[in-house]
Amino acid sequence: MIENYFIKKRGNMDFLLKYQTELLAIIAIMLIIFIYLLIRKKSVKTSSENSKIQEDNKEQKLQQKGIEQEETTEAIEDNTEDEENIQNTLLETSLEGEEEGDFGIEDTEKNKDHSKPSFSKRDVPPHNKINKEDFKEFAGERILLAEDNIINQKVIMGLLAESGIEIVVADDGVECLEILKKDSDFTIILMDAHMPRKDGFEATREIRANPAYNHIVVVALSGDTAADDIRKMSEAGMSEHLEKPLKMDALYDILYAYSGKNNSGTNYTEIDIEEGIEISGYDSDFYHEILNEFLNTYENAPQQIAESVKEKNFQSADKLLLDIIGVSANIGATKLTQSAMNLKSALKEKSEDIGKLFTKFREDLQNLTKEIKEYLS
Repeated sequence: MIENYFIKKRGNMDFLLKYQTELLAIIAIMLIIFIYLLIRKKSVKTSSENSKIQEDNKEQKLQQKGIEQEETTEAIEDNTEDEENIQNTLLETSLEGEEEGDFGIEDTEKNKDHSKPSFSKRDVPPHNKINKEDFKEFAGERILLAEDNIINQKVIMGLLAESGIEIVVADDGVECLEILKKDSDFTIILMDAHMPRKDGFEATREIRANPAYNHIVVVALSGDTAADDIRKMSEAGMSEHLEKPLKMDALYDILYAYSGKNNSGTNYTEIDIEEGIEISGYDSDFYHEILNEFLNTYENAPQQIAESVKEKNFQSADKLLLDIIGVSANIGATKLTQSAMNLKSALKEKSEDIGKLFTKFREDLQNLTKEIKEYLS
């Protein structure tokens, strides 16, 4: 019996030895399966935890985004309210007239093109063919001529020789700028576009870059008449263009348009020069003759009227005033015309205001004769 037991046990051992490799393989496979299941279980748990974390994070982000949107909305509302307050403040300031500031326009103004300042320009009335004598109208004006061609210099200087216009000559752009540094009291610069050393374009750009020269009009002198050439001159800061060879009428029109001393609306209060010239058929020589005749005939009119009234010769005084009314209206002296009419009516009606109206008439006549002399000189 014991022997059978050992025989059986030995048989089991032989069986194990025989299938040892297969058994080890089975055990290894089972171990791998176990490890796999263990890892998978852990992975599922981790994934679940991650999903929960992601959901929590997503919820937090949504909450944060909602807070930011609320803050943004509040900020927009605050900014809108500030803008309305600023606008109301500016409006109140503007309406109150306490301060005329730029109200934020300064930056915009800085971005503007200041290459060509704004000039006061008169409309040129129709006129007959211009001659050398007509340029005497601009006596006292000063012109800087930047021209390298000697013949062109002589032509312009000869044309304006007896006009009373002062001409200073620069041979090129460099000399033009050097003259301006020492003396900038010029009304107009006649600028040749093409010159050696420094041409008219570059010289004009430097002039327009200096605010000290903003009172000077730069007029191009050039034979270039193409639209592109004219545009380049304008971009450089040249306000007008005179074509070569120079035409007398064109130069007169430029001087008339930009001449400050003969702008009657600005400098003269007793006489309208433009109206007087228009009434004279745009004949300036004829107009000057009328002015001289007026001075010679009526400058002592107050003394003559006073003597006539003293002698009770009202008819003589009335006739003199009637003449003054007609002539003063023809030369553009409307103020004297009105005061002479008032005095004439007072003398006719023997009004108590004769003394006061006579004083007004005398003052108006004295002021008028003074302006006429200044204009003619």
